[in-house]
Amino acid sequence: MAEGTTERDPSPAEVPSESPSKAPLDDYLRRRTLRRGSAGWLLLTGLGVAYVVSGDFSGWNIGLAKGGFGGLAIAALLMGVMYACLVFALAELSAILPTAGGGYGFARRALGTWGGFLTGTAILIEYILAPAAISIFIGDYVESLGLFGLESGWPVLLGCFVVFLGIHLWGVGEALRFSLIVTAIAVAALLIFAVGAFTDFNAARLDDIPVDEDAFGANSWLPFGLLGIWAAFPFGMWFFLGVEGVPLAAEEAKDPVRSMPRALAVSLGVLVLLAVLTFFAATGAQGSAALQEAGNPLVVALQGDGEPTALSRFVNYAGLAGLVASFFSLVYAGSRQLFALSRAGYLPRFLSLTNRRKSPYLGLLIPGAIGFALAASTGDGARMLNIAVFGATISYALMSLSHLVLRRREPELPRPYRTPGGMLTSSVAFLLSLSALAATFLVDREAAFIALGVYAVAVLYFALYSRNHLVAKAPEEEFAALAAAEAELDRNGTESR
Repeated sequence: MAEGTTERDPSPAEVPSESPSKAPLDDYLRRRTLRRGSAGWLLLTGLGVAYVVSGDFSGWNIGLAKGGFGGLAIAALLMGVMYACLVFALAELSAILPTAGGGYGFARRALGTWGGFLTGTAILIEYILAPAAISIFIGDYVESLGLFGLESGWPVLLGCFVVFLGIHLWGVGEALRFSLIVTAIAVAALLIFAVGAFTDFNAARLDDIPVDEDAFGANSWLPFGLLGIWAAFPFGMWFFLGVEGVPLAAEEAKDPVRSMPRALAVSLGVLVLLAVLTFFAATGAQGSAALQEAGNPLVVALQGDGEPTALSRFVNYAGLAGLVASFFSLVYAGSRQLFALSRAGYLPRFLSLTNRRKSPYLGLLIPGAIGFALAASTGDGARMLNIAVFGATISYALMSLSHLVLRRREPELPRPYRTPGGMLTSSVAFLLSLSALAATFLVDREAAFIALGVYAVAVLYFALYSRNHLVAKAPEEEFAALAAAEAELDRNGTESR
């Protein structure tokens, strides 16, 4: 079979691909059906914020050690622009193709089977590694807070995966409502933190990191020079990393054509507000130098080296809520991307089977087992997050490119929502995502090469097997096949004239 072709039947051993019978295929899709209409725009907005909210509590501050206050501020601004442009492009794409495939589905139509697979794999790397890393951070929080006398270790990690995967298996509606509640607690805590921290705000503390005189362009605002801005890109991303996963809920959304663009825009607006408040309140309260290596920067911003206060204790507990919200939502996103790739045959098809409550149970359990094993065996949450960021930046570049290609190649494609700025918007997202991808090598070169190794194994599997065993009637594949058929008709019509 030629490269990029698809089977007409998911079970060729039972029914030949040329058979006119569609019963086996119908049964195949019925066993791989999500619960439609479970999420309105509010739950989708909560999902978008939940993906990201843990990044406001910790992680971003390490960027101060890479670029100083000015370097991280510029990096966060540029990454905010990248995410805004990407979100607007994804809003258009998700209104065109509202399926669980998300970025894979968009790239499949624009860039072919290879483009779809590479995009989907990059998204999977992000959404499988990030929950594993966050589970380690949850364990650290549980231990530091002295909850139930537990120590961070494999029992806490196992409990984290078992409890939260169990809620997902119960049903998507229940899972998203739980996520919304926990996210609301975390957001409220960030707002309360900002009010408390701004009472001690002092602008003179913002640029208190010592200047590296040997760095090109170094000054008090850019203590590590101009290169420090670039090195801070991955940490500027932490204020927004994950919001692009909202389209993965399209098949379970109410009226996704309208609710998806609205949820993406509102969730990004909330995240921008939280990023600005958190960044300025924390650094202005205790200074950039005090926060640059802090594991819990918001608590440090409130109490410094002094005794815990009632507010710092509250923020500390709320940080755990933020981690739970992000862990919970990222598990959801990973399971839906895996479901879509498996349903279309890019990955083993049994991974897309759904249970009676329409949850992809193997798509939840198997990545959960992998995540638990990685977390328990390595304990290196920072390294896993860096790998996740590497995968994310690749997917951003490919999704932005997909928007550009579809705008140029299929200008007449019905677009219920159109990206403000059109191709200029997605071009900005594309260029900035490539810059962020290159910046990952400045932060953690080993993590980048580990991600490339995972990619290489996945590409080998696709090249040798799955590209010749795709399921033509999977929604994303059918959408791409329709485009190919229309192009063929246009060519034939032109030749006949």
